[in-house]
Amino acid sequence: MDTVAYKILTKPQMEALEHEGVFAGAPIDRSDGYIHLSIAGQARETLEKHFAGQDDLWIAAVDLEALGDAVKWEESRGGALFPHLYAPLPLSTVIAYGPVEYEHDGSLKLPVAG
Repeated sequence: MDTVAYKILTKPQMEALEHEGVFAGAPIDRSDGYIHLSIAGQARETLEKHFAGQDDLWIAAVDLEALGDAVKWEESRGGALFPHLYAPLPLSTVIAYGPVEYEHDGSLKLPVAG
């Protein structure tokens, strides 16, 4: 299984994570009972499906190992396994973050720790 997942956030959600040190989830996360995360190969589809037309989005790279047993891999779109976080997301587990940007070839640019 992947050890890094990604959470797409609006600017106010990213600011809350930075200032409060924890993110309790977007409305859809709270409604579903877990925080939706995506691995690298799923992030662009998640962005296009759930954030179409939105500007000023951010993406956070999350260390899944640091979250331990709070992460459950569950089937979602088309039977693919997605990491779901059954706890608030602490800033201490975010290893990199930045605004949503695209590479020259149109692929999603994922944040990297440096």
